[in-house]
Amino acid sequence: MARPFAALYWSVFAGALLIASLFVSWQALAAFDFAYPVWHEALGIDDTIARYGPENRWRQGFEQTTAGERARLFAAIVDAIHADGRGLAELRYHAPDGREIGRLLREPEIVHLRDVARLVGWFENAGITALALVIVFAAEARWRRRTLPSARRFLGGAAVMLGVAGVALLAIGPVELFYALHEVVFPDDHQWFFWYQDSLMTTLMQAPNLFGAIAAVWIPFALALAGAGLWAVGRLLERGHPLSA
Repeated sequence: MARPFAALYWSVFAGALLIASLFVSWQALAAFDFAYPVWHEALGIDDTIARYGPENRWRQGFEQTTAGERARLFAAIVDAIHADGRGLAELRYHAPDGREIGRLLREPEIVHLRDVARLVGWFENAGITALALVIVFAAEARWRRRTLPSARRFLGGAAVMLGVAGVALLAIGPVELFYALHEVVFPDDHQWFFWYQDSLMTTLMQAPNLFGAIAAVWIPFALALAGAGLWAVGRLLERGHPLSA
């Protein structure tokens, strides 16, 4: 394989593997609601709700809810953003005795979460496509008896990319980057920033802190999966036989 083509070939493979790993790890974490009960305790979300729940200008009584009720609501939101936003308008929160207190989300929040659902849908399509590409590349590489570049080259390239991303993150600031991405991704006329006093959604998630905690698990998990996938493909190619053999 000519060197320029080989570099392009394995670069595309590496990109597909990374996207596929992000997708698979996202799906795995979503299946467990991103460990919300753990973060509810670790981030002190209970204290956030106790402080800002009574100050909410649109909804009352959210501070009366239990940790279990909040986990149920968060799980319902996770399910909704993976189902084109269906069910968001029907979410209600309840007191410990089961009494319904009120509707969780206001219309601007529903619109925002539907925007998130569309973004998640796009990401899922990209992830499935990338996963298919990884399988095709691995099969083709084995069929053609291609040689996988050394782990040092792959890890060196990954280290450079992560280093650049880390420096950019520190230079811009994680909160500023979070807001900048929202401005790029979501429609200009759709609200995406909500004060705690205006949004039970934001209070429930202690945004953006919860998102940072989830990312701190998601990204390393995805990188570990990518490493495992790279190892598996390397083992496959080491056999050196066509698939038909």
